Amino acid sequence: MKKPDKISLANLPTPIFSFDKINPNKDFTTLYIKRDDFTGMEMSGNKVRKLEYSLKEALDLNAEVFITCGGAQSNHCRATAAAAATLSKKCHLVLRTALEGIPEGNLFLDNMLDAEITFITPEEYKDNRMDIMKGVQKDYADKGIVAYILPEGASNGIGLFGYYSAYEEILLQEMQLGVTFDTICIADGSGGTYAGLYAANEVYGKNKKIVGVNIYNAEDDGRVKVSKIIDEAVEISGYNEPINRDNMHVLIDYVGEGYSIASDEVRAFIRDTARNTGVVFDPVYTGKSFCGLIEEIKKENPLLKGNVLYIHTGGLFGVFPQKELFF
Repeated sequence: MKKPDKISLANLPTPIFSFDKINPNKDFTTLYIKRDDFTGMEMSGNKVRKLEYSLKEALDLNAEVFITCGGAQSNHCRATAAAAATLSKKCHLVLRTALEGIPEGNLFLDNMLDAEITFITPEEYKDNRMDIMKGVQKDYADKGIVAYILPEGASNGIGLFGYYSAYEEILLQEMQLGVTFDTICIADGSGGTYAGLYAANEVYGKNKKIVGVNIYNAEDDGRVKVSKIIDEAVEISGYNEPINRDNMHVLIDYVGEGYSIASDEVRAFIRDTARNTGVVFDPVYTGKSFCGLIEEIKKENPLLKGNVLYIHTGGLFGVFPQKELFF
């Protein structure tokens, strides 16, 4: 699959380490971690890999404003705001629900980075966020300003290539480390990260198991969303070979009460993991998904037999707004 051009925003490649210290079943699984939280600071995590492709397209279209959406503590929105500042552009965020009091975490950084923010209700976000962003785009157009819309999480065809490239990076690291990963596991939200890894795995024919842990909505069929993103990427690249869609594996039992809501058990897991390993997960994405991964290893889920690579996709700033819940 031919990749489109990109700009360089992330610190790459990100390192891979053994993470067996926290492995509850070493006879079944050998556990590794890829630190994609090391891609940067303001633009840390998985989002920046997608932005390298999305914002190249935006710049090619002469965009002066990047419009995107997410929750009030969206990692993607913060990363987009930071990328805009880096590129001397403006960022306009459409955020679900204003938070009371002094902004913290990602929302604080959105303000620090001078992003324009439009707050909408959860109902508006669920049903009309794209129409609202198009309205914002039109307002800029009426002023003679070109604005570019990125969907939630930059999870679309152009964004897919961020983790298509990450998969290629992992293949090189396997050779360097002398390890072959049987499974790659990630938190699965808007689907773009999973779609990139899955598409690359199918195109390269490596037969790895790509496992997503749904942290967003247990009733949302992520396979449909991922398949749509892959279709868009295929059209962009002009790829002519069929991409099998039958090998998608998404675990849906670890959403809990909903997106960004972590249980006491998950928060205790995040705290104890930090104390035992020095690695901090967040309560929205990585904490839920890695806790779920550990539970599935205990159960000897056959998807997780052998060498398992978990990709830490960042989210540290999301810990701070929930700090009082950890102690």
